[in-house]
Formats: sequence, C-alpha cells, structure tokens
Amino acid sequence: MQKLHLGHLHSPSMETTPSSTPFQDLTEASPKPSKKTTFTSFMTAPSFKEDTYFVSHLKPSEKKALQDLRDKLKASSDSSNPASMWGVPLLDGGDRGDVLLLKFLRARDFRVHDALNMLLKCLAWRTEFGADNIVEEELGFKELEGVVAYTHSYDREGHPVCYNAYGVFKDKEMYERVFGDEEKLQRFLRWRVQVLERGVKMLHFKPGGINSLIQVTDLKDMPKRELRVASNQILSLFQDNYPEMVARKIFINVPWYFSVLYSMFSPFLTQRTKSKFLISKEGNAAETLYKFIRPENIPVRYGGLSRPSDLDNGPPKPASEFTVKAGEKVNIQIEGIESGATITWDIVVGGWDLEYSAEFVPIAQGSYTLAVDKARKIEATEEAIHNSFTSKEAGKMVLSVDNSASRKKKVAAYRYFVRKCSNTPSSELQLSPK
Repeated sequence: MQKLHLGHLHSPSMETTPSSTPFQDLTEASPKPSKKTTFTSFMTAPSFKEDTYFVSHLKPSEKKALQDLRDKLKASSDSSNPASMWGVPLLDGGDRGDVLLLKFLRARDFRVHDALNMLLKCLAWRTEFGADNIVEEELGFKELEGVVAYTHSYDREGHPVCYNAYGVFKDKEMYERVFGDEEKLQRFLRWRVQVLERGVKMLHFKPGGINSLIQVTDLKDMPKRELRVASNQILSLFQDNYPEMVARKIFINVPWYFSVLYSMFSPFLTQRTKSKFLISKEGNAAETLYKFIRPENIPVRYGGLSRPSDLDNGPPKPASEFTVKAGEKVNIQIEGIESGATITWDIVVGGWDLEYSAEFVPIAQGSYTLAVDKARKIEATEEAIHNSFTSKEAGKMVLSVDNSASRKKKVAAYRYFVRKCSNTPSSELQLSPK
C-alpha cells in the first residue's frame, strides 16, 4: 500500500507573517476606486439563511399565510387546468407544492396578496414564454455553452452550481453576433432561461431537500456598459419568475468598478437577495470557491481540478485539500510505488505564483532521483497540473510546492492513483493532509 507524507519546510524570515483570511481586504484591488461606500456596504450584507421548507418549522403567522395563499390560488385557478410548475402541482402536490408556494411567500415577506400576484404573473409568463418546454429547444448557442453560462457539478451541500462569465463579449465581433439587434438579444435571453431551467430541474422541491442553486458569476473582462441592457433584463426575468431559487450568489474576479455596477442594479434587489451575495476580488477565486465547493468539482479555470472531459468518466475522484502558508514549502510524498506501476496525479494551488516540481526517488541505494517535472514557477493564471509517470523500479513520488517567496497563505488540492503493472485492480489512496 502506498504511504503518503506531507512535509512542511518554513523560511525563518517569513514565519511571523500573518496569513490572510478568505475575505480580508476585498476592496484593495488596484487601481483603487475613489469611492468605496457602496462596495463596502455590499460586502457587509447579513448572511443568508436557507429555508428548510418544513411546515412544522414555520411561525403560526407563516402557516396561516401559506393556507391563505392556497385558498386564494384555488379560488383564482381553473379547476380543469390545475396550476403547476416544474411538474409539481401547486395545490395538490403535498409537501412539494408547499415548497414552491413558500418560495413565493418568502420572496414577498409572507405578504399573501403580493405573493399571489407574483405567482399568477409567473404562471402567465411561463405559459407565454413556453418555459416548460424550453429545455428541448435548439437555440443555436453551442459556442456559448460551457463558457458563458452552464451548470457544473455541486457544492459541498449538494446544490447544483451554475457559472456565469461574460468576458467573451469583450470581443466586439462576438458581441455583435449575440447582441447585435433586438431579435438576437431576445434569443439570448431565451437561451439564458434555458440554462437556468436545466439547473432548476435538478432540484428536489421537497422539505429538507436541495431546493436552490448556487450561482458563481465571473466578472473578469465583463464589458459592463455594453451588457447593461441584457444584464437588467436577465436580472428582472430571474427575480420575477424564479423566487428563492438561489441559495448563494458568489461574484469572483471582482474589479474595483464593481461598486459602480452594483449601484445600478442594487435598487432592483430585495434585502433578502442581497444577503445571499458574496464577493471575491481578482486572484482570490479559488480561495473563495473552496469554502463552498470541493476542488474536484471546481472548473480548472477557477483553480479547481475539474475538466470538461472528466464528466464523461463518472463521479470525480475525491481530492485532498491543504493550505500552503506564507514562507512555506510543502512536500507531498507518495510512498510504496512498485516497479512498473504508473502513478497519475493532479495538483493545484489557488493563484499559483509559486514554484512546483515533481521527482521520483527510488528505494534502491545507488539509484538516481528522477526529475519528473523540473522545478519551475507556475504563474497565477495557470490551471491544475495533470501528469503521470511509470516507474522502472520501486520508490516514492515527491510533489513539491514552494511558497517561500510569498507573504500570502494559499489553498491547494491534489489527488492521485497508482495503477500496478499486473492485471490487478488499480490501487488508489486518498489521504487528507494533517
């Protein structure tokens, strides 16, 4: 069996440097904005607490509001065409129907009249828009799938994670092709609804289940002026017709001017919606996402280990997480590798900007250590390392990340498996660093 050791080497001159916290100094991006009031208040919004949707957990006034909404919806509904959403009857759907009704009540602070109006408008919009069947439509945005908006795996609690990134529209030709006229804009909005509907169909809609999504929005290179109209329409569509469908909205690669952008759409958001927001300045994407999503489920572009091709091979292999402190060098030693075995590994450090190397150390005296990956500085923008090595003799693999020159703690992850040369099953080991 392979043994793994995690060694830490410290630079004495750096040991007293305090490591940064995940959300520390988020406004200190360069260049700095002249006014930071809006941005600061946005960051300090109270944290959102997700509803369990158990009726027994409701206050008496909330239970009454739920019953009143049922009664009013029944009075306004066509008995020959019962109201439903996502295949769940709103009145005869039991607990599942109550989950959806409670979403509309929560969105309107349990004001029954307002919740009913919102619900009826949403039902009318879904019929007019054809939302129930939109997932099956071919809208011609293949080039944007997996790039601009897509659902990719789950967070640590099981919520589907939807990613949004509009940096590609910095290219004027791409922008004109997608948003060149009103007809194109409306088709794009239809496609965005399609992507969201795919994510919503992954939800349980039952008490105690997974009843909302996680949204990650990448603001890197986003052309804010050009996308203002599209952004406002998307925001309006989603907030009016998908209440309480997002448990948390994470903004990454946030530039300083986000305070200006936020001030534009802030008036359209409820305080409850704002409480779900979390932001991370440029370069801190991995550090932020690791708090909510496991590394093997995070796309490589954001400091994770997940590549699109991985999804074709079943559930991802779990990764081990560790931190690399300021002024520290970490050696991951994977021992017990037999002659002829092949070891495959992935390793990533969020916002790299440090030195990485890999070497194979034979057990036999007189054998030479082999530099599998020569020591080199990995730039902050580089994706996870993926490599393999077949040993000609027994030994151990040593993966090293050297953060000696940095004053910032960094999050990191790795995984590996060893395939023996015989026909015996692959030998796999996952150990969490201590």
